[in-house]
Amino acid sequence: MISTFRLRGASTALFALLFTLAACAKADDPQKDEGKVAEVKRNPADGPFKPEEVRSKSSVNVAGQRIDYQAIAGTIIVHPKGWDDVPPAEKGEKSDKEEKPSGGDTAGDGKNPSAVASMFYTAYFKSGAAPERRPVTFIYNGGPGSSTVWLHMGAFGPKRVVTATDTHSPAAPYRLINNDSSLLDASDLVFIDAPGAGFSRVAGKDKEKAFFGVDADAYAFGEFITSFLAKYGRWNSPKYLFGESYGTPRSAVLVNQLQSDRATDFNGVILLSQILNLEFSPDRPEGTPGMDLPYQLVLPTYAATAWYHKKIPAANLALEPFLKEVEHFAMTDYALALQAGSDLAPAQREAIAAKLRDYTGLPIAYIKKADLRIDGGEFRKALQDDTDTTTGRLDSRFTGPSIDPLSQRADYDPQSSAISSAYVSAFNDYARRELKYGEGRAFKSSIQVGRDWNFLHQQPGVQFPPTGRQGANVLPDLANAMKINPNLKVMLNAGYYDMATPFFQGIYEMHHLPMPLKLQANIEYKFYDSGHMVYAKDSSLKELHDAVAGFIGRTDNVK
Repeated sequence: MISTFRLRGASTALFALLFTLAACAKADDPQKDEGKVAEVKRNPADGPFKPEEVRSKSSVNVAGQRIDYQAIAGTIIVHPKGWDDVPPAEKGEKSDKEEKPSGGDTAGDGKNPSAVASMFYTAYFKSGAAPERRPVTFIYNGGPGSSTVWLHMGAFGPKRVVTATDTHSPAAPYRLINNDSSLLDASDLVFIDAPGAGFSRVAGKDKEKAFFGVDADAYAFGEFITSFLAKYGRWNSPKYLFGESYGTPRSAVLVNQLQSDRATDFNGVILLSQILNLEFSPDRPEGTPGMDLPYQLVLPTYAATAWYHKKIPAANLALEPFLKEVEHFAMTDYALALQAGSDLAPAQREAIAAKLRDYTGLPIAYIKKADLRIDGGEFRKALQDDTDTTTGRLDSRFTGPSIDPLSQRADYDPQSSAISSAYVSAFNDYARRELKYGEGRAFKSSIQVGRDWNFLHQQPGVQFPPTGRQGANVLPDLANAMKINPNLKVMLNAGYYDMATPFFQGIYEMHHLPMPLKLQANIEYKFYDSGHMVYAKDSSLKELHDAVAGFIGRTDNVK
């Protein structure tokens, strides 16, 4: 049944689209000056922000093919959920009664009429391509609170920064090179910074409540995407979401919102380093006694890591068959042992501990003292403790000196420390020098949102809002999106050495989506000899490009 709200919204959206397309026709004038911020009159309702747009042209070579493109660095202004219901006077807009704006929250309704976000993006459009025949992919990292500098400078942008494959990269100067694995051969690209991160900003009363949360964040991205489609006339383009890390639960909530609330179907959702149920995090189990599944799902990653660092007898075996063996153990004998709890017989406890030693490289005494349950921080600290070496979290191929040799858990992530400076420095230089954006502004590679982030999530079909503390579970959102659009295709990409979002956890989640079994055929999987940022390894980057480009080519419906 089509609601009257949707009909009114459709007519309003049509008028806005026609107006926007007329404006875009003028904005797309080839005589327009490049490298200059487009002058836009500030809307009082947008607080301190106004939309920006800076254009430039360049080219990239992908697999020997030259691709000319236009780059657009700019901002789109978005308001939080409930903004459309706020009276014009409270938005700072004129009404029939010429009421004065209140400038504050509407009393007790939880809406934030003064809260506003300016979301920064970098879009790359292939020159001369027809929009309806050219896919567009919206790309973002996670955090929450992260900018999208990582996917931009490391994976799919036309330029990428060179870093060491599993050691700490030397300090500046860093090399920025042509990215022959850029995804521009398959799709136009839109890299988006989350509200508050990168060059994005938030302002207004209760801005954290308005934008920092599972549902609020997805709503802001939905506002951005629909505004972008209208601004650049891309409504009839094949459309994709690409999210990494926390960007994967964002994608699940977002694609469901776009399709169910905004009548905008997508061709595909591409997930990298997935975690759709945050209760499965390998860094959370110690706080949830009786929740043993995370220990099982991370075990294959422990085994891959011990294999890589040659800490186990199986180090001379092929990795993938070895991991299949570990996966089977994790879901059978290990699962039964953990479920037994204190009823586990001593002989069985010894046998399981010995098996865990063979798979993880940890001493039997340590495993037994941990009650057969080792969380991610403990494993990373203990694996190479004999040399005071800490193992990486985002990519366990990386190592670094232990900060506190006596600590129970790892004190930092050697992989993040090894490459972050290169990515952030390279983008700051690239944005100002080539995109002509950001002069005099601070780029925030990430922001701290932990205390403000609302993890409560309203699942589709659930009548009452969530209460209490919980880790968001967005499996129902992705399942609902696949049910209301049975043509939606999903791709899971994961690295074997990712201890933040283990690859086997992603498999488990996909196999437990609450949807008809036949829809499982819409999901495909690809695994890499790398970590969380699979593109941090050159050969894996090439594989990632080929896999994602192939996925888009099979699903874009362009004949």
